[in-house]
Amino acid sequence: MLSRRHIRIKVMQVLYAFKGTESDDFSKDQRFLLNSIDNMYNLYLLLLSLLIEVQKRAENHLEKSSQKHLPTDEEKNPNRKFVNNQVLALLKNNEQLHAKFDDAHINNWELDSEYVEIIFKAILASDLYADYLKTKTSDFKEDRDFIVDVFKEIIAPNDKLYDYIEDKHLTWLDDLPTVNTSIAKLLRKVKKDSNAFHFIPKLYKDLEDKQFAIDLFRKTLLNQNALTQEISKKTTNWDSDRIATIDYLLLKMGVCEIQKFPSIPTKVTINEYLEISKEYSTPKSSVFINGILDKIIKEYQDNGNLNKMGRGLM
Repeated sequence: MLSRRHIRIKVMQVLYAFKGTESDDFSKDQRFLLNSIDNMYNLYLLLLSLLIEVQKRAENHLEKSSQKHLPTDEEKNPNRKFVNNQVLALLKNNEQLHAKFDDAHINNWELDSEYVEIIFKAILASDLYADYLKTKTSDFKEDRDFIVDVFKEIIAPNDKLYDYIEDKHLTWLDDLPTVNTSIAKLLRKVKKDSNAFHFIPKLYKDLEDKQFAIDLFRKTLLNQNALTQEISKKTTNWDSDRIATIDYLLLKMGVCEIQKFPSIPTKVTINEYLEISKEYSTPKSSVFINGILDKIIKEYQDNGNLNKMGRGLM
């Protein structure tokens, strides 16, 4: 679920907040980094649990409507297509997923049920819902496509839900695009016979990715003086005060990868930090960062100091 780019962003955020020197103890900051990454999974669980709670709210709505003093024929025999949606049923009946909710103490919607109501009403008012309920039966594909569209068009872009997530956890807003993309992909790929673990992906692709987060953080901090000097030699025509703080930090991380991570291709390093700069820094940052990193790589190549192992890593 977690991409290397998102790992780099997480490292960048913690490094940005770090106020010490390379000789200081930064074990507390490393723990904050790993906890911040782990919390991304809690956001994933929170949004999946919202889908389940919306289904429960729909069921409750139909039950109350049928118990009115003088219910209409439609209220007596409602279209239960949404309530019986097969993808929502897979989520609702997934015991392993509910165990994850319990482990992470995901019970937000019991306390903040107004947000379930907001999403439920937005679904009821949508053209998606109206089109979906034109018939009373559906196959698995139609159920899946409907839930994918509901998530992408109603839940993911909801402003009030966005504000709620912003208030709940400091780092969740930066995680939200990655989590939303992961959920949309899992929903698109779910099958009628998918096993219970389909909706319980690993946070890290493998142990190497977790170690990459730790190593990038530690090596950038432990070598920050040398990295600063390396960058300064390539920015002699630049007033250091005019270089954006984020740009300088991304350059440090980029040079650290070039120097200390022999298995990562230089093109990957440059492309990743260019994309991050476009999102987190100034409009001209990507051009600046590309020029400096490219200059450093060419110098290392000319001097035989580019420590890259394997084919295609230059």
